[in-house]
Amino acid sequence: MGIVVQKYGGSSLADATAVKRVAARIVESRRAGHDVVVAVSAMGDSTDDLLELAEGVSPEPPARELDMLLTAGERISMALVAMAISDLGCTARSFTGSQAGVITDSVHGKAKIIDVTPGRISSALADGHIVIVAGFQGVSQDTKEITTLGRGGTDTTAVALAAALGADFCEIYTDVDGVFTADPRIVPSARKLDRVSSEEMLELAASGAKILHLRCVEYARRYDIPIHVRSSFSELEGTWVLPASAMVDDQGEAMEQAIIAGVAHDVSEAKITVVGVPDKVGEAARIFEKLAAAQINLDMIVQNVSAAATNLTDISFTLPRTDGQTAMQALAELQAEIGFESLVYDDKVGKISLVGAGMRSHPGVSAKFFSAIASAGVNIDMISTSEIRISVVVSEADVDAAVGSVHTAFDLDAAEVEAVVYGGTGR
Repeated sequence: MGIVVQKYGGSSLADATAVKRVAARIVESRRAGHDVVVAVSAMGDSTDDLLELAEGVSPEPPARELDMLLTAGERISMALVAMAISDLGCTARSFTGSQAGVITDSVHGKAKIIDVTPGRISSALADGHIVIVAGFQGVSQDTKEITTLGRGGTDTTAVALAAALGADFCEIYTDVDGVFTADPRIVPSARKLDRVSSEEMLELAASGAKILHLRCVEYARRYDIPIHVRSSFSELEGTWVLPASAMVDDQGEAMEQAIIAGVAHDVSEAKITVVGVPDKVGEAARIFEKLAAAQINLDMIVQNVSAAATNLTDISFTLPRTDGQTAMQALAELQAEIGFESLVYDDKVGKISLVGAGMRSHPGVSAKFFSAIASAGVNIDMISTSEIRISVVVSEADVDAAVGSVHTAFDLDAAEVEAVVYGGTGR
């Protein structure tokens, strides 16, 4: 058998008992004949605890030192899991991200993986060891500093390791039994999917589904890595996230997919409106170049039609709420230069997205989606679409009602049993 990469999140490693349970599952895979590499997150909520501690010491901690602090959580997990595996009669070797060869750019707090050079991992596997890698972290190619990949980055670590090692597949262990048609915390009748395409999963992750990190899915899609999302709290078969090459039948024909894969929501975004922008060539470019220079990722963008009387327009966009004040400060520096009237900031918004590859060949999906939102009494603020996704921005207070209404309208509710959430975080 080949190499299998597994990832265990914080809820799967919440305490000593959980660590022992995870170690037993890892050893079971090893004894089944696999070479096993494991990426681990920090235990429970320890990353949040470290952030709170840092904020108590310094209101604005230096990014370098914050990365040094936050990577401690994963180092604790990797050592404890290796100890538990040893007690079960197998040998394990634990490595930090830098020791494992995870090479990143130099952006602290949200670094991107440039390369993985897994020489030490391959040597340890050749010597018969199970390998445990601290997720969420790497080392900068330029500065040689320790970096972190951003929240949820252990998913990305796991898939990057799977690609570098030529693993058969990557198992992502979480606190639910797989990928559901909606977040089971707000839609208990959500249905587990047996499989979903990487294309659909990419849209779901980008739209707020917390089950997989967006960059993890991007990496898996790029390198054709199958992902098996399953619970570390049960033995149930989970959901397979499959690349396009695997979504074909024995005759090489594309398998027919369900019209809708699921409904995702995101309440971690904010909306900024740049009011009264002069409607002339290059002004929008200057606005978005300024935001790009501040390392801010934008999501939905809407520009209104220019008012004939004033020749002014409004530009609205959504972005991570954590970047809201940075963006407002950057844009304020442009006000005198561009001459726009004002900035409006709203952090009480939520995004709802309907995702499904079957939308391509089924008319009427948009009409049903907007009717379902209207029937819930919810007003729409912004609309964005792709070939297999429709997203809207609404008031944060209306998100749960809208998600439930859309989920029911598209007959996604499970007929049998309610979804089980074992841990509580979704990752």
